[in-house]
Amino acid sequence: MAVEASDGPASFKRSSASKSNQLHSEMRNSASDRKESLLEKKIPKCDDSEDEEDNMSLSAIRMKVTHDNDKKATPNALKKSYDDSDDDDIPLSARLPHNTNLGESTLSVKRPLDEIGSLHSSSKKSKLSNPGSSINAKQISVKSDAKVEEEEDDDDIPISGKMNKVVKLVDKPSSSKKLKNVTKVNKGAAPSFKKKEKVKKSGNESEQLSSGDGQKKWTTLVHNGIIFPPPYKPHGVKILYKGKPVTLTPEQEEVATLFAVMRDTEYMQKEIFKDNFWNDWRELLGENHVIQNLKDCDFTPIYDWCQIEKDKKKQMSLEEKKALREEKIKQEEKYMWAIVDGVKEKVGNFRAEPPGLFRGRGVHPKMGKLKRRIRPNDVVINIGKDAPIPECPIPGESWAEITHDDTVTWLAKWRDPIKPNKLKNVSLAASSSWKGQSDKEKYQKARMLKSYIGNIRAAYTKGFTSKDITKQQIAVATYFIDKLALRAGNEKDDEEADTVGCCTLKVENVTAEGHNKLKFDFLGKDSIKYENTVEVELPVYKAILKFQKDKQPGDDLFDKLDTSILNAHLKELMPNLTAKVFRTFNASFTLDDMLNKETKDGDVAEKTAVYQHANKQVAIICNHQRSVSKNHSAQISKLNEKIDELQAVLKELKIDLDRARKEKPPLKRSSDGKNKRNLNPEAIEKKIAQTSAKIEKMQRDIHTKEDLKTVALGTSKINYLDPRITVAWCKRHEVPIEKIYTKTLLEKFAWAMDVDPDFRF
Repeated sequence: MAVEASDGPASFKRSSASKSNQLHSEMRNSASDRKESLLEKKIPKCDDSEDEEDNMSLSAIRMKVTHDNDKKATPNALKKSYDDSDDDDIPLSARLPHNTNLGESTLSVKRPLDEIGSLHSSSKKSKLSNPGSSINAKQISVKSDAKVEEEEDDDDIPISGKMNKVVKLVDKPSSSKKLKNVTKVNKGAAPSFKKKEKVKKSGNESEQLSSGDGQKKWTTLVHNGIIFPPPYKPHGVKILYKGKPVTLTPEQEEVATLFAVMRDTEYMQKEIFKDNFWNDWRELLGENHVIQNLKDCDFTPIYDWCQIEKDKKKQMSLEEKKALREEKIKQEEKYMWAIVDGVKEKVGNFRAEPPGLFRGRGVHPKMGKLKRRIRPNDVVINIGKDAPIPECPIPGESWAEITHDDTVTWLAKWRDPIKPNKLKNVSLAASSSWKGQSDKEKYQKARMLKSYIGNIRAAYTKGFTSKDITKQQIAVATYFIDKLALRAGNEKDDEEADTVGCCTLKVENVTAEGHNKLKFDFLGKDSIKYENTVEVELPVYKAILKFQKDKQPGDDLFDKLDTSILNAHLKELMPNLTAKVFRTFNASFTLDDMLNKETKDGDVAEKTAVYQHANKQVAIICNHQRSVSKNHSAQISKLNEKIDELQAVLKELKIDLDRARKEKPPLKRSSDGKNKRNLNPEAIEKKIAQTSAKIEKMQRDIHTKEDLKTVALGTSKINYLDPRITVAWCKRHEVPIEKIYTKTLLEKFAWAMDVDPDFRF
């Protein structure tokens, strides 16, 4: 669905710990008596790293750390990312219902945002709600390590349904009673600034997922559940092993096909991808199978068959393609909509993710692993108590659980088969009222930082020279988050890509180059390289040298600091302040400031170029980068060819103008030798002006394409830039909003369209 972003708190409910333990024991005994298919088996829960304890004060965090260290206990918490689905990085510049009639509902008028807000408790009046509580918040308050993530890495080839019964990941409750976590702080413990040690948890812990932030989000909720990919249809093409054809079972063949279609991708050059694939496929093949290694396998016959099928689809007539499209829409129509408090709302991604090979982002240690098929008994449905239970679309199967939690905004959820400690969910679309309310609150919170930023900067500047090493590290880290827009950073376990944020910087990631200059070099989110040399204040430069003293390159730069301590400190500076709020504030402030200073009189194209330039500076600040498009060179070449053609036309027009002024007939056309019409000088001058304008526009397009070829503008536009800035600017300068926003973004930011033209962030 990437988008720094789709959130939603989640809750698997259990009746009691004893019942849960008994059920787990029975499942383990049953599972040991039979060989489970890899495609259907329960994937063990991954170990996870430490939490961020976002809602605790700094003093509480310090006391809890001491208490935990004394007891040597494992912290029960949730590790959380403060980023949306940012896909890129670039160096930072200096400082710029079973209800089949649901789809036919005529209720299509959306609720005003303030009406949605009235569902929340009065506590919202004094403090802005956390966007994480909205429909798309990737944030789950849990006792164990569960996360909600957006869908990624989709493959369209399904896996056979002829498999062993999956071991359920969720115990069904006997009571609808909600479980709530209460974290107790030892008030008698002395405050401690010691950094917590990362302790991994056992994957066998019983889990209790809470019900969100406790605020009521809806009164009635009706929807039709989710749709699953069709069962796999075997093609019967044999693989070659040591040159000889080998017949595969449907399950084995499907996984082989998933691998074969990736032959032309960069993943085939990555050993970790191939190793992970082989380890999973080998389990399906079995110990005594004729295929004993991947090296001697030739997937060419399957690859060729897939290419033929792909070509057949391309060669289909428009009528055939239209018929397929209409049939697909007909099948999916009832899943596309939900009715929330009597209002028809569009559902986001209502499809269960199809099976495939995991790709991940950057260099991920699990790339190549098999993403098994999601089945109904993996899925928890959240719906109104009086609403019809959605019919399970696969006959003979049933949902894992039905819950009626009105404090969350997800409609369905299941465990990620690759990362079982994370959850994936189905929520309303980005254009929904829920998401609109969440977005508005997010940008209001960032805008509120204006009132605090002066004091915050004064506080961390004072902290640069603190004698308390922890306070000094907090001050420098806050400075980096503010000035360099770094993410907070989380500890990574062995099953995650080794990326770096502010709190997890190593000594080797920061080099002092003299004259108060620091060079940053590390892999940021999604394994995108962050490389930047910046001049910092002298106290910061000296503090970094102090933090690096007597340490090895791989040691933590901020050894007295972690994300939980930093986030607790930020929340003491401003309610609900996080590193992401800093990023949103600095991104929106930069856009607003640059648009106000740089927009001059000119045509729409010139004003649009100003906007793109400002958007680029924001992308640089937020470190949003992309790889150069495969078609970039071809696009530039095509534009240059057109410019050359227009230059030739312009040259002829100038000659014709000169002859027309002398009352001579125009020369014959150079392209075909035919005579031209006699035109008066005024008409030729008009043509010259039009041709020159076309050339200038194409030259601008080339410059823009070259300038932005490695910069991703979309991520900041979607996740970090207050849309009211853009809408107000378009109104002030008479720029059609369609020149800036796509149709999807216009729907997503519908709530911002009535902003006053004089709005400033």
